[in-house]
Amino acid sequence: DNALQASGIETRGITRQDVDLLQPGAAETLAKLLEPGDSVVFVSARAPARNVPQLMENLRMAEAACAAFADVMPGHLLYISSDAVYADDANPVTENSPSAPSSPHGMMHAARELMLGATVTCPYAVLRPTLIYGADDPHSGYGPNRFRRQAANREPIALFGNGEEKRDHISVEDVARLAALVVQHRSAGVLNAVTGVSTSFYDVAALVAQHFSPPAEIKCLPRENAPSNPHRFFDISQCLTSFPEFRYTGVADGIADVHRKITGQE
Repeated sequence: DNALQASGIETRGITRQDVDLLQPGAAETLAKLLEPGDSVVFVSARAPARNVPQLMENLRMAEAACAAFADVMPGHLLYISSDAVYADDANPVTENSPSAPSSPHGMMHAARELMLGATVTCPYAVLRPTLIYGADDPHSGYGPNRFRRQAANREPIALFGNGEEKRDHISVEDVARLAALVVQHRSAGVLNAVTGVSTSFYDVAALVAQHFSPPAEIKCLPRENAPSNPHRFFDISQCLTSFPEFRYTGVADGIADVHRKITGQE
């Protein structure tokens, strides 16, 4: 909402309190909140989907949304998906990489992308973010968010093995800014929300640790099996072509910004 409002676009946030997409009559309730021609950003999900029951819950949510969109067709639809739809061994990943998810979470997003695309006749865009972090991001997956919460609780930052796997990490503010550009331009097609720079989890932990006094301890935990695909890299050429003036926040600057916001040092 904030990113769109900053661009002068009127917004309305529809929350679970307005419509619970898992409840009977959800499609009709949502349709009544829409106007023909609205730009819709569909981000509702129970994530991550770790198992089949959670996957099916998310598909039922998308089913209700599709029924609402069929009744009141948007003027533009943006779905916030995930890079989990790509095959684990895809390197470097581009928007043309095959969709071959290996996890329930990736399967869920891949199916929802297809469901929405088969429903709407308006311009339809899919944004696929990689691992997201941010001061207001409630998720605590393995990475910057979890590491910071462990450090703030005076706990060691726990890494699997030596934290050698390299991944791309993106600020939630960057995802919002990119989504706002997609909405403003009524763009269609797939775009990865990734910085193009992959950093090891150990280096990410070190970046988080240095903002605490004394620096947070980093603890490497033994594991039985090495990861099958230790690194993932992205080619961001499509983003640079689509929005040449857009610049991603580097992970060091992003982690420092999160620390300032949470500690009130802005």
